[in-house]
Formats: sequence, C-alpha cells, structure tokens
Amino acid sequence: MSIQVWTYLLIGLSFALYIGIAIRARAGSTKEFYVAGGGVPAVANGMATAADWMSAASFISLAGIISFLGYDASVYLMGWTGGYVLLALCLAPYLRKFGKFTVPDFIGDRYYSQLARTVAVICAIFICFTYIAGQMRGVGVVFSRFLEVEVTWGVIIGGVIVFFYAVLGGMKGITYTQVAQYCVLIFAYMVPAIFISLLMTGNPVPQLGFGSELADGSGVSLLDKLDGLSKELGFTAYTDGKKSTIDVFFITAALMVGTAGLPHVIVRFFTVAKVHDARRSAGWALLFIAILYTTAPAVASFARVNMIETINGTDGAGTLQEESPQWVTNWQETGLIKWEDKNQDGRMFYSGDERNEMKIDRDIMVLANPEIAQLPNWVIALVAAGGIAAALSTSAGLLLVISTSVSHDLLKRNLMPNISDRQELGYARIAAAVALAAASYLGINPPDYVASVVAFAFGLAAASFFPAIILGIFSKRMNKEGAIAGMLTGIIFTAAYIIYFKFVHPELNSAEHWWFGISPEGIGTLGMLLNFVVALVVQRFTAKTPDEIGELVESLRYPKGAGEAHVH
Repeated sequence: MSIQVWTYLLIGLSFALYIGIAIRARAGSTKEFYVAGGGVPAVANGMATAADWMSAASFISLAGIISFLGYDASVYLMGWTGGYVLLALCLAPYLRKFGKFTVPDFIGDRYYSQLARTVAVICAIFICFTYIAGQMRGVGVVFSRFLEVEVTWGVIIGGVIVFFYAVLGGMKGITYTQVAQYCVLIFAYMVPAIFISLLMTGNPVPQLGFGSELADGSGVSLLDKLDGLSKELGFTAYTDGKKSTIDVFFITAALMVGTAGLPHVIVRFFTVAKVHDARRSAGWALLFIAILYTTAPAVASFARVNMIETINGTDGAGTLQEESPQWVTNWQETGLIKWEDKNQDGRMFYSGDERNEMKIDRDIMVLANPEIAQLPNWVIALVAAGGIAAALSTSAGLLLVISTSVSHDLLKRNLMPNISDRQELGYARIAAAVALAAASYLGINPPDYVASVVAFAFGLAAASFFPAIILGIFSKRMNKEGAIAGMLTGIIFTAAYIIYFKFVHPELNSAEHWWFGISPEGIGTLGMLLNFVVALVVQRFTAKTPDEIGELVESLRYPKGAGEAHVH
C-alpha cells in the first residue's frame, strides 16, 4: 500500500480509538470534567502525564532542533527533563494535598484574593494560548505532508478532533485518551529509531547506536562522521556549541522552572486519589518521558547524516546523483523544503555557507526521517500517527486548562458564584471552543517553529507562576500584594521582551542586541528573578499575612501527626 493509504488507515484507526474512549468516559459532573473524579490509578496517570507533557515539540521538533543545532540544542533536553524532576519533587505533592482543581484556584485561596485569582487566570490563558499554537502548527505539518492537504486544512481537521474528545470527555475522557496516545506516540517514535539504528550501526538500541561505530566498515563513529560532514560543509562541528554560557544557563533554567509552573501539567496531579499516588505517578511519568528523551539525540544524529548524504551524496558508484531524492520532492510539495539552483547545475546542494541552495524546515526531520532512510511505508505512516497523537494529547490538556480557568476560576469563583454545575460545565465547553478557534489561527500563522513557540510558553510560566507557587508553599509570610505584583512584573516583562524581538523588531533578534546576551527563549529566567525580587520587596512593606493562611501553609508542608518538632 502507498504511504497515503497507510496514513489514512493508521490515523483513522487512532482517531476512532480516541473518540471511542471519549464517548465511553464522558464527564457527567464538574469534578469528572476538571480532575477525572480524582480516582485515576498512578500508572495510568503517569502515562497520561507523559503524553500531556510530550507535545508536538517533543515528538516532532525536539530531534529536529538537535539535528540542526547539535550541542546547542542540549538546553532543551536538560531543561525539559530537569524541570519535570523539579515539578515532581517540589510542587506536585503539595499541590495535590491542597486539593483544588487548578493553579489559579491554589493562588486565589493561598493568597486570599480574588484579584490574585484573576491575575493567575490571565497568566494561565496567556501561557496556554502560546503553547497550544505550537501544537496546532505540529498538526498542520503532519497533515500537510501525509494527507496531502494544505496546512490550514490540517489545523482545522486536528482542531475538530481534539475539540470533540476534550470538550465531550473533559479530564476524564482526556486522561484515558492520553494513555492510548502515549502508547501510539512512543511506539511510533521507537520503531523507526530501532530500524535506523540497526541499519546504520548494527545496534538495535538507539541510545547505544548513538555512540557506536557505523556499520559501513569505515571504523568511524557516528558523531565523528557528523563532525566531519558539518565542518566540511561550512557548519559548526556538531558536538561544538555557539551559544554563550549565560544564554545556555538562562534557557535551561527557564525551561526547568517553566515546566514546574505549567498549569496543564500541574493539574494532572489533582486527578489521583492520594498524595502518595501523586508522587508515584510522577515517578512513572518520568520513566515514560525518559524513553523518548534519551532516544531523541540518536534520532537527530541518524537523520542529520542521512539527510546530508542523500542530498549531497553519491549514487553508490562515486558519481553525484542526477535526480533529487524522492523524500525531498515529497516535502517540497508542502513548501517546508525549498530549493534555489544557484549554480544552475540541476543538482541540489546543502551547506552552511553561501553555497547553500536548500531551505529546510526543522520541524520536518522526525517525520521525514523514515522516508530519508527508505523504511517501509507503514513505518512512515506510523510516525505520522505518532506526531498527531503527541500534538493532540497536549492540545487537549491545554484546552482543559483554558476552559476551567474561565468557567471555574473566573466565573464560578469570582464573577458568577451562583451558577449551577450544569451551567459551569456549559461555560467550560464554550470557553474551550473559543480557545480552540484562536489557537487554530495561531497554528495556521505561527510566530516560529514548534519548539521555539513552546519555549516561549515555558518562559512565561517560569516568570509568572513558579515564584508564586514556590513562595505560596514554602513561605508563610508571602502575602497577596507581593504575589500579585510579582506575577504581573514577571509576565509583562517576559512577554514584552519576546514580542519586541520576535514581532516588533525581528531584525534585532541576535546576541549583540539581547540584554546581557540572553535570548527570548531564555528571558523567562530573568523574568522569574524579577518576580521573586518584586514579590519579596512588596511583601516586606505591606500588610501581614492572616494567621489562618499561615496555618494553611503549615498544613501543606507537614503531614498530620508529625508532632511539634517543626515549631520549636
């Protein structure tokens, strides 16, 4: 069967599975809609959290960035995985013990203020819109190639599917759909990785093949070959970095603390029955995430070598190929690969200097990898199904955060306290529909490639939520004035910096114009530090926190029956 037939078959079957689960697990109450009734098993929640966490940025774009940037892309690996550990150890158990539905719920009650709740709602919506734009872009990229439709139609089709099961099933439907999506995406990621590792290095374990010698008998290791090819073609050596140390630090830190402040990941820990289950599900999620994240550098390296050799390589007899590779022709039709024949010789050439004739979108590398390696058509279609699963699973979680922030935190807990459960559920679904329409527009007109857009969302989360949550758990003195001032300072500063360099003056988006050499992807760390400073200074000169809030913080940090040792 052709790639397109396989793609329709596998994506159609996976969509039928997702929708079937959503119908079976339809939410009938606000508790089921928001937190799946609070009774999800730890292993299932860990798998759902991993799917929620590993978005299109992880599945589609992470290996693409590593493939093009090499060592410099290690910030994404370190930041995203390290951040999840930070979330699991420092925040998740305490927030689960607090027992509320959402992050704005925690901030509103902890800081005894409807204004604090409203600021948190605005921050959550802003962060989630930025994040979901990257997911819808990923959906469009997959559909544009494998279903041979315009990116616009790809985004619309994906949006309709995710709206159906997210809005119908709420968190209950999303949770079990995400378990299925994790199984699809990890199988789709690992099968071609194992195939290609065997073909290139003879080792079936991609993580080991990454550091092995090539199977062509040359005695050269994969990374040595990549370094040689990169330098020969005018690129920086693959294992060398160009980013400054300060930028590497700030991007890594922004991704780490941004992870710990992401509302759609935090809400997953409210879906388990006990605090102990929150810790266990965090451990399971870390294991499930590590399978993909330890494979991504290998996938990136395999794709880079094969891409360069198929574009610039030979036909096996030592003579240059007369025709462009089929995979390039296929992707040219989507507009995500462009070729300008500068020397009019009829042959493509890819390099890192003025000789370059190719413009290749980073987001296609994982999806194109099986085609480049000439794997069977069913494997190519499987990767398409995995990419869709990754994008839709995270989109659903983000939509839920937006809808609950509007219906529960803004309306029920603030503007319209007397609405019924049924009305609240209706408002949640309307909010999700409006959010999806706006996100689809951003997916059709993205500000940057997928992982970069997602990195901005992490920076915004780091600058707004992380300090408020950490201080809310570990400082009895932090008051509402300090928290509100800090959140507003952090998100306004970070958003302004990103908008200035990405939209207002993109021509200035380079190291010589950045503040202290910090890129827009890393500015969230500085925003977070400003948040901490402003919050602590304002708290020092404003009213004392009420006694009952001090007792609330005490109850969060210490289990019942722990004795009086912590007081004296």
